[in-house]
Amino acid sequence: MKIGISANGKTTEDNLDIRFGRCEYFQIHDTETKEVKVLENEGQNASGGAGIVASNQLIEEKVDTIITGNLGPNAFELIEKAGIKAYKCAGIEIISAIEKYNNGELEEISISGPAHHGGNH
Repeated sequence: MKIGISANGKTTEDNLDIRFGRCEYFQIHDTETKEVKVLENEGQNASGGAGIVASNQLIEEKVDTIITGNLGPNAFELIEKAGIKAYKCAGIEIISAIEKYNNGELEEISISGPAHHGGNH
């Protein structure tokens, strides 16, 4: 299984970024191979549609699960249509977020958060 996590940095000691479309990096953790792939979020500097760009990037990486703070309406819709489960987590260390996910302690995101329109929020 592949878990995509919105991140402030490239290591598991860095914090989860609660912003999905505007996070700096995505860490993709493969639970079978234990490999971690780090991608720069292509949506972070978009003038608009950051959530859509970020969603498509993770869909192309074939992630099964996303851990982030929240998803805007467009990102939520794309993620849901792709059959990807998304979970809400605070801005804690990524290693802790993965542990919470593995222990079933994260809340599934079942509705989108508020829409953000351009700019850095």
